Amino acid sequence: MTRIVVTEFMSLDGVMEEPRWTFQFDRGPEGDKFKYDELFASDALLLGRVTYQGFAQAWPSMGGDDFGQRMNSIPKYVVSSTLADAEASWGPTTVLRGEVAAEVAALKARPGGDLLVEGSSQLVQALARHGLVDEYRLMVFPIILGSGKRVFPDAMPGPATLAVSEAKTLSSGVQLLTCHPAPAEAPAAG
Repeated sequence: MTRIVVTEFMSLDGVMEEPRWTFQFDRGPEGDKFKYDELFASDALLLGRVTYQGFAQAWPSMGGDDFGQRMNSIPKYVVSSTLADAEASWGPTTVLRGEVAAEVAALKARPGGDLLVEGSSQLVQALARHGLVDEYRLMVFPIILGSGKRVFPDAMPGPATLAVSEAKTLSSGVQLLTCHPAPAEAPAAG
């Protein structure tokens, strides 16, 4: 079965929008390895339209190293009701036009490796609300931004408890967190 892995740059207050603010922090070799490993462990990217279009403009000119080549060549799924097929031309791209939860659930049911979700705030929030995320890989930066698009939705159908499987703080204060949905607790016998 395919896993959905969400990776985000995030401020302490949960903001992930336009992450140029991360440039002031040195994530060092460990932070670079964190990003490298997740990309190369994935079979495809799963993106929202806005993120896809931004990446499609930026990444073709950054294909000079292994990371850039992988970003340009990895298969991509884009969730969008408005993106035309002619606009989906950055490497191998499939546009998913149906209801988000159903489309992603169908992808998860297929055999395969990880689908890596980057950016894509609306998509990430929809996946979180529907319990479709198998792993969160977060780079949490020691900054409070106060406003902007956030990683997690304002409302959930119920609490979503996560288990932290890895946590590391870099010398710059950036935290590398890997979290998974916590197993549901069995009802107490009584």
